[in-house]
Amino acid sequence: MPTGEPQRAVQTLYIKKDVQIAAPIDVVFETLLEPAGPLADMGLKLEAWPGGRWYRDLGDNAGHLWGHVQVIKPPKLLELCGPMFMSYPVSSHLQYRLAEEAGGTRLTLTHQAVGLISPEHLEGVEKGWDETLAEVRAAAEAGRKKR
Repeated sequence: MPTGEPQRAVQTLYIKKDVQIAAPIDVVFETLLEPAGPLADMGLKLEAWPGGRWYRDLGDNAGHLWGHVQVIKPPKLLELCGPMFMSYPVSSHLQYRLAEEAGGTRLTLTHQAVGLISPEHLEGVEKGWDETLAEVRAAAEAGRKKR
């Protein structure tokens, strides 16, 4: 066993967030297909079809694969699976489920992961999703359709 590296145990992560957005369901879904919030300046791209990549493009054929589209059913469901922002042994599943409600759209995000999840990610990922969802809400409510 290599020395110098602390041993980490397998961890699980479960986050569920629910947000009401005062925008039509198709606008909210389209907003999800573009980078939002803290991810906006990271060069993230999403190929919006089954098996499509969700990746960070650093240019010159450099980057980071965040995951693949597992399920896409516009405008109600988007599921992604992969390591997400974690560059170590981990598997994540991210689900965005949308439902029409009076006055707009209910967006439910579920992020589940298993692997050697770092303490920093266990502690910080929930805040990151709060910030991202706030940006998605602001963009959708402003009526921005980027695609």
